[in-house]
Amino acid sequence: MPTQDQTVAFLQDQLAGVEGLSIRKMFGEYGVWVDGKTVGLVCNDELFIKPTAAGKLLAADAPEAPPYRGAKPSMLIDAGLWDDADWLCRLVRATAAALPAPKPKRKK
Repeated sequence: MPTQDQTVAFLQDQLAGVEGLSIRKMFGEYGVWVDGKTVGLVCNDELFIKPTAAGKLLAADAPEAPPYRGAKPSMLIDAGLWDDADWLCRLVRATAAALPAPKPKRKK
């Protein structure tokens, strides 16, 4: 089941406090970026955040699961936690800070 537009809109509202955030459609689902870094995915109305040491400190109880078949496991953030916008913003910021800067694109 594809992600519903209202799920993405809700997450966008909850994460409004994250500077440089964008959620964009990709491959029929959605990617979550902060300052050009991919921090997570929204697939099948579920939020997956890349596992980092900083993120795991904030979401220690989050199970890891692949967002789609063949993908690397990510932290599956329980939808019941999405209502806490401050916590969710801290998690996304901490994850973004722990990830390396995106590689510059090569000129063709």
